[in-house]
Formats: sequence, C-alpha cells, structure tokens
Amino acid sequence: MSKILVTGSIAYDILLNYDGSFADTIGGADLNNLSVSFLSPRFARHHGGTGSNIAWNLRLLGTEAMLVGTIGNDGGEYRDLLKKRGVDVSQVQQLQDHVTSTAIIGTDDAERQIAFFHPGADAYGTWPDLKDDCDDVAYAVVGARNPGLMMQGVHFCQEYKIPYLFDPGQLVIGLGADELKSAALKSGGLIANEFEWELLSEKTGCGISDFLVSTPFIIVTLGEKGLAIHTKKGEQVIPACAAEKVVNPTGAGDALRAGLLTGLSKKWNLADCGRLGAAIASFVVEQEGTLLDTLDLDEVGERAKRAYGISLPSL
Repeated sequence: MSKILVTGSIAYDILLNYDGSFADTIGGADLNNLSVSFLSPRFARHHGGTGSNIAWNLRLLGTEAMLVGTIGNDGGEYRDLLKKRGVDVSQVQQLQDHVTSTAIIGTDDAERQIAFFHPGADAYGTWPDLKDDCDDVAYAVVGARNPGLMMQGVHFCQEYKIPYLFDPGQLVIGLGADELKSAALKSGGLIANEFEWELLSEKTGCGISDFLVSTPFIIVTLGEKGLAIHTKKGEQVIPACAAEKVVNPTGAGDALRAGLLTGLSKKWNLADCGRLGAAIASFVVEQEGTLLDTLDLDEVGERAKRAYGISLPSL
C-alpha cells in the first residue's frame, strides 16, 4: 500500500493558557524595552510536533504514514507510541546525547499564540537513505524542522519526483528567500497560515499569482474562519467546521494537513480535501493535546455534511 512520507518535528508540547489578551496586555508597549510575564492557570505536557501530529492523524484516517524525524534520549516512549498507532517509524533517528524537541506554547482567550521551540536532537539529525522507499510513497509533506534537513527533504522529493506539500511553518523565518522560492515553486502545493504567508510573500517578493505559475495550489489557513484555496481558477474559501467546544487550538492545523493529504492521495478535489481537513481539526480543538485517542470516521463525515451540506467521498 502506498504511503505518505511525513518529515517534520517530533516534539513534546508544554501548553499554557492565559485568561486574557496578549494583544491588549502588550498593547502599545515599547517593544525595544519589552519585558512581560503572563500568569498561566493551566499547564499540560503532551506529545506533539508537526511531523508526528500529521502522521498520527493520517493513521486515524486509515492512511499509511512513514515518519522521518529525530528524537533524543527521552523520546523512545514517543516513538513506541507512534509505532503502536501504526506509523512507520523505521526512519526516526534517535540521538542519545540530546533531548527531544520541545515546544512551549501559550494561548490567550482569543486563541492567539506565543511559542518557543527548542529543536533538541533534531538540530543534529541526518537525512536517511530513502531511495529504496520511493516506489511506496504516493505523496509527501515537508514540514518545519531543522532547516538543513527540511531542505534535504525538499531536494529528495524533487530528485525522485515525489509530489510534496511544502509546509514551512515557523521556518519561513529561518529559510532564505531563494530556498523558500525554490521549494514552493517546485512543490505539489504550498500551505501556510495567514501570518506565515505574509512573511513568506514579503521575504520572497512573490504573491499568490507568482507562485501559481508552477505551484498547483496555495492554501492559506484562516484560523476560526477556515481556509482559502488558491488555484489558477481563483480563490475558494472553505469555512471552518464547527466544534462542539473549543479547549485548545494547538494541533488543529496539523490535523487539517492530514485530512488534506489523505484527500490528495485519493485524488479528491481540493475543496473536499479542505473540508475533510477542517472536519478533523474540529475534533482536535475539543481537547488539550494534539493527539486524538480515537476518531470515528462516520462522525467525521456527518460533521462535515452538517457544516457544508454535502457528503464527502468515501474514505
């Protein structure tokens, strides 16, 4: 069975909540003299990381996933958990002299986030020899991790003609303009949130139409407003799929990407891919932590139908 190749961070998440507004608290403060502390009434430590989150959700959808990433001396139990879920972890590298990547994410009452990320072992990882796996890979996603390894993932997909979703995330800041342009223009699609897209566009000097010269589609996620799909035919906005409650938005974007990739691997149209992703994301925001224990696919379909008035193709 063909697989989705997922390369991205494997991390532990420390999640903090702030009962207020980051924007209002910082307000008109002089950023040159910024020194601020936020009281967090809630603390949680979970498994996370963009790569592992996407791979986990792919498996919940019944899609085969091969994860390429790095863990440290504290990451063995996480690798075992992913393996138990059915993720192919044969290309997860463990380095005993370092800790696993760690993200510290603060979320305010408007779902704005401030995050710090320590790359840990991934800063010292190496790209594996995957040429014997190419025939089994239908699609790939190259997500944020060590910049050098991220670009090796891009070059691997380009060399072996594997269509890939370019998902630079926070690495929009860490990658050079030429690297971003090359990775995006030769990709099977580009995805970013609004803030990341603005940075990417400013850094490269390229707008939507410039990238669409050779990139089949660009998806800009809009948080609670959904996502915008851009192709040469124009823009289509897919509204967010309503959750029963919102506990924490962390991981919703990775769930959306898993739905998108599953649909792409099944040759669905982009709108249905986006609807599936939005539906899965609506379940993730209902809990603390990014990894759902279970996912009822019938319930996913029913929620999507309620939100969009149409039935998704069969999974």
